[in-house]
Amino acid sequence: MSLQPSPTGTREIVWPSVVTVISAAILIGAEVFGAAFAGGWALAILFGLEDTGAHILQAVLFAIGVFVMIAFVRAAQRVEPFTRRA
Repeated sequence: MSLQPSPTGTREIVWPSVVTVISAAILIGAEVFGAAFAGGWALAILFGLEDTGAHILQAVLFAIGVFVMIAFVRAAQRVEPFTRRA
């Protein structure tokens, strides 16, 4: 029995897809994280929270924004694959 690894094709990066997804992620990320900070500030005022409460609320919304961005990049990568077999 041979112990040689099975031949696998090389993969190359599809740069237009990578640039498209990164550009969209930057645009959407600016909106998501801006909304997280502004929303945390607005909700803190609405609920009468002090500065510490506002910062905690902003951190929670920021963490939710990170999950939104991860989900976006994963979904975008399915539509615009980053690699292809050469």
